[in-house]
Amino acid sequence: MKKIFIIHYSFLIAVLLHCGTAFAKDQSIAYIDMAYILKNLPQYEQANEQLTLISRRWQKEVDAAQQEARVLATNYQTEQIFLSDVMRRQREEEIVKKEQEVLELKRKYFGQEGELFKKREALIKPIQDDIYNAIQSLADEKRIDIVKDRSSDPSLIYMSSKLDISDQVLQKLGAK
Repeated sequence: MKKIFIIHYSFLIAVLLHCGTAFAKDQSIAYIDMAYILKNLPQYEQANEQLTLISRRWQKEVDAAQQEARVLATNYQTEQIFLSDVMRRQREEEIVKKEQEVLELKRKYFGQEGELFKKREALIKPIQDDIYNAIQSLADEKRIDIVKDRSSDPSLIYMSSKLDISDQVLQKLGAK
């Protein structure tokens, strides 16, 4: 009885493997290099430059607020012995308030849902959508079933250059 079960089980595995390889042969795969595509899109470079300028401006604002908090703390340290208890508490509260303002500024500009995140999404998402649409259109035209990004696939050791459609995607986008 065990032999019959093992034979049937082995036969089932062989059939599944055969079906799996037959299915895999019917799929066509292409690759893109997203880093290469983005590097060759002028609108992406412009968006990145805008983000860098905005980020620097906001960072200067945060740095200035941090400097103010440091000055308040340093002044408090040097004057502490001359202050009354009431004045000490007022200064400490002022320092804590300024440090909280700095944290709030950081969160406002650079937090997970901060202004930089929103600005990046507003500038970069349309470009990513255009790339996705170009890839989808190209895949439909060439009857490609799977498109993978080789720049984000660390397990990819070798890929034939004839499977790379990055330049074709750029042409669809009107670049190059």
